[in-house]
This record gives sequence, structure tokens and C-alpha cells, in this order.
Amino acid sequence: MTGPKYQMHLDAIKQYDPDLFNAIEHEKKRQMDGIELIPSENLVSQAVLEAMGSILNNKYSEGYPGKRYYGGNEFTDVVENLAIDRAKKLFGAQHANVQPLSGSPANMAAYYATMEHGDTFLGMKLTEGGHLSHGHPVNFSGKWFHNVQYGLDRETEMLDYDAIRKLAIQEKPKLILSGYTAYPRSIDFKEFRKICDEVGAVCMADIAHIAGLCVTGVHENPVPFFDIVTTTTHKTLRGPRSGMILCKEEWKEKIDKAVFPGLQGGPHEHIIAGKAVCFKEAMEPAFAEYAKQIVKNAKALADELLAGGCTLASGGTDNHLLLVNTIKSKNLAGKQAETTLDKAGIYCNKNTIPFDERKPWDPSGIRIGTPVLTTRGMQESEMKEVGRFILEALDKPNDDAALSRIRSDVKEFCAGYPFYV
Repeated sequence: MTGPKYQMHLDAIKQYDPDLFNAIEHEKKRQMDGIELIPSENLVSQAVLEAMGSILNNKYSEGYPGKRYYGGNEFTDVVENLAIDRAKKLFGAQHANVQPLSGSPANMAAYYATMEHGDTFLGMKLTEGGHLSHGHPVNFSGKWFHNVQYGLDRETEMLDYDAIRKLAIQEKPKLILSGYTAYPRSIDFKEFRKICDEVGAVCMADIAHIAGLCVTGVHENPVPFFDIVTTTTHKTLRGPRSGMILCKEEWKEKIDKAVFPGLQGGPHEHIIAGKAVCFKEAMEPAFAEYAKQIVKNAKALADELLAGGCTLASGGTDNHLLLVNTIKSKNLAGKQAETTLDKAGIYCNKNTIPFDERKPWDPSGIRIGTPVLTTRGMQESEMKEVGRFILEALDKPNDDAALSRIRSDVKEFCAGYPFYV
């Protein structure tokens, strides 16, 4: 599954809507000519693309397999049951709901199923690795519920389980959430399970970023012993842009009712078909090797950046991503670093670092990851080259001629790793 060449067929769009065709072609060219380091992105297979573009888009199927509110759903039931059965097998789950449209709606449904408005839950601070939907005050999760946020140890920039336990005992939350969007280290999910049991809290994880690592044993998989686990399917799992909820049998009814009719109407069966494909792909032996390579590549890239004088949050990575403190490393704010790399054909996202004193729109660092490059077939030696491109660009933020030259070198480099042609 790693490094194939997929031919995209857009003949009808090209003939009927050339403006849209050109935009899509330019985006394909951008993806193939550049180094994509945004850790929440990946490249899907031809089979996933075909499923998402199939005639399943045409069918309304409110409800669940065997219990729909519309007729004519005998074949969409087959599709959705395939996705459900494969998800359960892949993750070792007792129940799977594959209808959530993305990660935040999946989290919303999980909260809706387990808490009442105003209930207390623990989640990670956004500035230290959490997500907006983990209790930030501007988000529904922080408006509907009383969120108490925990953070990292200031010295190690890693999770402090003793501090989390003390906070849980003090606050007596209804739910404790683990799993993050910008945390470069492994998570001790079993320790979170112990804390939840000590205080009688619902034990929930959001593994949107690391799902592909969890199902292959590269990272601990919380699904078999957590109450509820949410995830997206488009990051390390390498599927369509969507979400999913996995849970214990005892939560099945509440989760299903929270998704429909609680929050959503008709499910997107063409996307669910894409999920079914990606779950099958993730059960192939090659996918396990791919997941291992993602982490090997992240560590190799971290080593190259450290050798080049960069400061990394927590000093490195255990998973698919790393946080670079660009203020400390290169005297560049995250926004300027992102823009600089963009000019060089290297794509990342500005990101807060632990204990960041700058605002999220112009933070002190950038977040980078290796899923896309690994999907394109790159390994450790290529990560050294990628690291050199990054370092050279960050050293010349105001030299447009140099950044243009680097962009040309990046394009030539990427030509050796085609994916969509």
C-alpha cells in the first residue's frame, strides 16, 4: 500500500467545469510537488477515492442498518455493516458507530451520551496539546460543560499522571478525556484507566491522530479497555475525512441515540464506504510496516532537526509528529516559520508549544509530521534530506531567491516519490 501511483480520472469535470478542473489539478500538483508535513493529513488510495465518489452519495439512509426511516436501503445496510464489522475487528471494539461526520461531531456525541449540561470533565489544555473540542471555552465543549483542563509537566513537557490524578480526585469529574492533537509522546492509557476507576469517571480517549498507530501495536490501543474512544479516519488511519465512535457494549444504545437522532440526520454512506475500504487496508500486513515506518521517519526527522540546532517540545517524539520551537531555534514566530516554509514548497502548520506565551494565531512554533511522506514511500534517509530543506529555509526567511531555489530542489526531490499522477 506504500508508494503506489494512482491515476486520477476527472474527464467529466474537465469537460463540464474547466474552472473547477483546473483548481483540482493545481491542488494535485501542489501535493505532489511539495513536502507535506501537516501531521493531520494523509493521502488516500484509489479505492478510497472511488468509494467516496460512488453512487452511494445518492441515497438517504437515516437510522441504522435494519432500522431505517427510508426504503431502499438493503445495499447501504451491507455497506455500513461492512464498515462496522471491520472497525470492531480492527480496533478490538465491542461496538462501532461509523456515522459521525468528523472528529468534533464524534466528540460531541460522546459527551452528549455521557454527560448533562454543566457536568465537569477533564481535558488537555489547547496550548499544551489538546483540541478545541476537548473543553476550550470558545468551543461547544467548553460552553456546554464545566471543563477543567490539565497540562504537562513544565520540566519534561510530558504528561504528569500524578498531577492528573490529584486534579481528578479534587474535581470528581464525570468524564476524563485523554488523546491529543499536538502531543509528540506516547500516552499511558492504562494509567488513565486507573485514574478514571479511582474517581468513578467515564474513561474516554480521542485517538484521532494516532489511530493508525494504535491498530498496529505501534502505540497502545485504548479501545479494548476504555469506555468510549473517538477518532477521525483520515490521519494515520489513511482513510476518508470522517469520524467514528468505538465503545463498550454498555454504552452502545446511548452512543447510537446521541449520533442519531440526537445530533445528525442522514449518514454519508459514500464516506462510510470509504471507511470500510480503509479499515480493510489497515488490516493488511503491509499497513503495520507502514505504521512502524511513520514513527521511524518522525524520529529520523527529529534527529536531523536537533542536530541542526532546533529545539523540540519534550526533546523529541514517540509518534508521528513533532513540535518545533521556532522562536527559540531560529528567532522566528510560528506564523513566519510557516510562511517561510510555504515559499519553499514545504507545508506545515503554526502551533503553540507547551507553556506558550504567544497567541494561537501567531504562536512560538510549528507542528510537523511524517504520515504523508511515509505514504509516498520515503524512509529515514529521505527524512535527513527533508530536515536539511527545513533548516536551510528557516535560516533564510527573508531571502526569496533562496527560498525559490529550495522550492525547485524540493520539487525535484518529490518527483522521485509520485503517488497521484
